[in-house]
Amino acid sequence: MSTSPGSTARWRVGVDSGGTFTDICLFDEATGRIEVWKVPSTPDDPSRGIAEGVEQGMKRVAAEGGAIVYFGHGTTVATNALIQHRGVKTGLVTTDGFRDLLEIGRQKRPDLYDIQADKALVLVPRDLRLEVPERVLYSAEIATPLDERAVRAAARTLKAADVKAVAVSFLYGFLRPDHEMRAVAILREELPDAFISAGHAIAPEFREYERLSTVVLNAYLGPVMARYIKRLAPRLESLGMTAPPHLTQSNGGVIGFAGAADMPVRTILSGPATGVVGAQAIGRLAGFEDLITFDMGGTSTDVALLQGGQCRLASEATVHGYPIKAPMLDIHTVGAGGGSIAYIDEGGLLKVGPRSAGADPGPVCYDKGNQEPVTTDANVVLQTLNPRHLLGGRMKIRQDLARQAVGRLAKRLGLGLEETAQGILSVVTANMARAIRVISVQRGHDPRDYTLMAFGGAGPLHAARLARELDIKRVLVPANPGILCAMGLLLTDLRADFAGTRLLPATDDSVGEVSAGFAALAERAGQWFAHEAIAASDRRLARTTDMRYEGQNYELAVPVPEGPITSQTMRTLTVRFADAHRQRYGFAPEADPVQVVTLRVEATGIVAKAELKSHPDAGPDASGAIAERRPVWLAETRGLVDTPIYARDRLRPGNRFAGPAIVEQMDATTLVPPGMTARVDRWLNLILEAT
Repeated sequence: MSTSPGSTARWRVGVDSGGTFTDICLFDEATGRIEVWKVPSTPDDPSRGIAEGVEQGMKRVAAEGGAIVYFGHGTTVATNALIQHRGVKTGLVTTDGFRDLLEIGRQKRPDLYDIQADKALVLVPRDLRLEVPERVLYSAEIATPLDERAVRAAARTLKAADVKAVAVSFLYGFLRPDHEMRAVAILREELPDAFISAGHAIAPEFREYERLSTVVLNAYLGPVMARYIKRLAPRLESLGMTAPPHLTQSNGGVIGFAGAADMPVRTILSGPATGVVGAQAIGRLAGFEDLITFDMGGTSTDVALLQGGQCRLASEATVHGYPIKAPMLDIHTVGAGGGSIAYIDEGGLLKVGPRSAGADPGPVCYDKGNQEPVTTDANVVLQTLNPRHLLGGRMKIRQDLARQAVGRLAKRLGLGLEETAQGILSVVTANMARAIRVISVQRGHDPRDYTLMAFGGAGPLHAARLARELDIKRVLVPANPGILCAMGLLLTDLRADFAGTRLLPATDDSVGEVSAGFAALAERAGQWFAHEAIAASDRRLARTTDMRYEGQNYELAVPVPEGPITSQTMRTLTVRFADAHRQRYGFAPEADPVQVVTLRVEATGIVAKAELKSHPDAGPDASGAIAERRPVWLAETRGLVDTPIYARDRLRPGNRFAGPAIVEQMDATTLVPPGMTARVDRWLNLILEAT
C-alpha cells in the first residue's frame, strides 16, 4: 500500500493494545483532524489485533499506510507474560555465595497478617542459579578477580539445560562493571542464541536484591518481547507503513522497537503510562493541573496522582510481586475492570475481581460462552450501559443473558436482580476507592483537593459514583476517554532515563563528585540523543537525585536546580528534601545529616505532537444532543428513572444539563447521576460537578 497520488495527509497513529479492546487514535498533522477507532483485542496474538485495527482505522479516513509518518504503540505483552508466568526458561550467573538472594529477597511477608499468603513465583529455579568466584568491594576495588573458567563452565551448564535467556548480576557490579561485561562476552560466545541481560546495563543502582530481580525479569521477558516485535513489524510493513515504530515505556516516554527488545522490563507499565501522559496534556489545557487519573479498562483499573500537572516518577516499584528498579510513572493498579468477575466467597459475601473474563470470552452479554456475571453485565442489567449494542452499534449486546447470569447470583444472595447488579457496582467502586487512597491519602494528599479525570472504556461510567465515595466534587471526562491511552502516544516525546548510585553526604565536600556524576550521566544521554538522531535544539535534560537521612532505608526524589553544581546547590537540595520529607511523612528532623544516594538524568527528545483545538461557545442548550430516552435503574432512587441519552458527538462547548443523564459515544459511556450537573468546555471535555 502507498499514499494516494496527490494526498497531503500526514497521519500520526497511536495504538493501545489492552486486555479487552485495542484502541486506535489517528491525527492528521496537516488539518488537525482526530479520528478514533476500537476493535476487540486478540490475546492469542496481540499483533494481529493491532494490524487489523490500524488497517480499519486507515480505511475509515480513506488513507493508506504510506501516509503514516509516526506510529506509537502501548502494549501489555510484557505485563501479561509476567502475570501469567509465560516468560522463557532463564538462567542466572551471580557472585559466589549469592545465588539464593533471588529467593530470600528482603525476608518480607507479602501480607503481614495473612498466614496463607504466597510469595511470587521465583522465576529462576535453584539449579539454574549458578555462582562464580569474583568480588568487587563497596569501594569499587577488586578483592577477587573474575574466574573466567568458572563462567565458561556455568555457560555450558546452562546451555545443556536449554535456557533461552541468562541474567548476569554481580555484587557491586553497578560500581565497577568490568566483571559483568567480561561474563557477558563469555556467555555470548557459549550461548550465541540466548538473550543475555546484565545488571550494570539494566539497573546500575545499589540494593542488590532489587537490581537482581530487575535483571532477571528483563532476561525472563526478553525473548517474549522479541517474538512479539518480530510478529508485529512485518504486519505493519505489509500495510505499507515506512515510519519507524515506537513503543511506550513505563516512564511515559517512547523508544524504538530495538530498545524495547533489549529492555522489556521498562515496558511493564507501557499501556497505562500513556494514559497519564494524555491526562497531563488535557488537564493543562482545561485548567486543572491537580488531578487524580482514573483509567478503568476491561481487566484492571490504573490510578495516578498529578500535582502541578505532573505525575511523580518512581525509581522503583513492585509489580505483581516482583521488585523492579526502573523509572516508571507512579501508577497504582487494581484488578477491577469492566470484565471483573462477580462471585460469592466461602463466607457468603459478594466479591468482584481480580479474576477477569478479558476479551475472550468476555462478559456474559457478549454471548461468547461466559456464564459468570461481570461488572459490564451489571451495568447492562441496570441499563446504565446500552442494553442493545456497544461501539456505536458495531457490537451487539445480549441483555437477556446478562440478566440470567446476574439473576443466578441474586438467587444465591437472596436479593433482587437490580439490587444484586447495584451491589456488584458498589463493590467495584469500593475497590477502586481503596486504590485511590493509596496514591493520595496514604501519601499526604487530600483527594478532595483534586479533580478526578476519568478515562478508559469503563472509567466515565463509574467516575461519578467513585467521586462521591471519595467526596471529590469535580470529574473531567475528555472528549475521547476510551482511547486516551492511544491518544497519549501522540502527545508524548522520546525519553530515556540514566542513573548512577553515589551514596555521598549532602555537604560542600561532595560538590565535585556530584558534579562529575551528573556529567557522566549527561554524556550517556548525549550518546542516546545521537543514536535517536535528535536535533540539538530538541534535546532536554532534567536532573533529580534520590536523598535520605543517614540511616534511613528509603529515599525521596528531589529536583536538582539548573546550572553548575555548587555549595548553594547542595544547600538547596537539603531544603527541598526536608520539604518533601515533611509532605510525605509529616515531619523533618532538621539537624539530622542528609545523604545524596542516586543521581538521575531524564533525557527528552522533543518530537512533533498532536495539537488539540479549542472550539467557540455554542450556548447552554443541550437538548439537540438528546438521541433517545430509556429507563435506567439508579441507586439514588432505588428504581427505574426515565433518563435522557445524549450523543457525545452532538454536544457543543457551553452546553449544560443536569443528571440523571447518560452520555454515549463509540468508545465510552458517561453516567451523570442525580445531584450532578454536566457542562462542555471549549476543548470538548465534559465537566461533571456536584450541586
